[in-house]
Amino acid sequence: MATPHDKMFFGDSIIDSREATLGVATSAVLYGLSVYTVFPVHVSGTSRTAFRLRDHYQRLLESCKIIGIDSFAPQWTFDRFVSVVREVVAANDPQSEVYVRATVHVDESIPGTRVRGLSTTMSIFLYDAVPIVPQDGMRLKTSVWRRIPDNAIPSRAKVNGAYVNSVLAKQDAIDSGFDDCIFLDINGHVCELSAANIFLVRGGVLITPDVTSDILDGINRRTILTLAREEGIEVHERTVDLTELYIADEVFVSGTSAGVAPVHQIDGRTIGDSPALGPVASTLRKRHQAALTSVESHDWVTVL
Repeated sequence: MATPHDKMFFGDSIIDSREATLGVATSAVLYGLSVYTVFPVHVSGTSRTAFRLRDHYQRLLESCKIIGIDSFAPQWTFDRFVSVVREVVAANDPQSEVYVRATVHVDESIPGTRVRGLSTTMSIFLYDAVPIVPQDGMRLKTSVWRRIPDNAIPSRAKVNGAYVNSVLAKQDAIDSGFDDCIFLDINGHVCELSAANIFLVRGGVLITPDVTSDILDGINRRTILTLAREEGIEVHERTVDLTELYIADEVFVSGTSAGVAPVHQIDGRTIGDSPALGPVASTLRKRHQAALTSVESHDWVTVL
């Protein structure tokens, strides 16, 4: 389990992580009414770079807009967001790669089940970059829990309370002896893992559920699709059936905390020839790792 690094931003200043608290009567605690994003910071000597920082800021804006949180955007410009991220990273002086979690909490006390006009506070903290799934071949189980549909709690908004759905599904998979789960939507189509997007390869074609399949429109997902097209790989974003995964040449996942990681087995069925990355996933992992650290790639990297 990861623990926050010593210093974090909370409210309006850098404080000791142990001093950052939210009241038990706030909407963030009572209703899970917070939205967040997570991004990696790469460390090389004295150099520190953040990946797709503007996209992560935009994700916060969009999540707030979808849910109805209206006090974040007026208070937080992109320049302020970058400045505070720099302060937090400098205060902790990490010596290896870390993840940064930025969360907008609705901290109004006992306002009832509403959101507009309520006060918010921001927290930003670092923790060690430990992958949440095996990197050398994972075993997945189709979840007994269905993915929450967009017309209930939208997956494209990263809402803290909505992750109860992911907790139920992943814990069931762990209890059953698997590494993670595969969510299906209410119609039985493939969505994603508990906290990572999923891809399959058949006949050299890269296939992934489209953004109307109750998935998180992942920033790393978009990165993989861009890199695949640059490599001349044919890409299809569409509805995916579970049985397509069973007969795929390759299955892999992507996400900030997942990286690009292969799937070896789904519901007891072996995928491909070995637990190692297949040729398409291997190519995309190399490109993805380079993109995380290169200031020359697509203007995706911000020097901190």
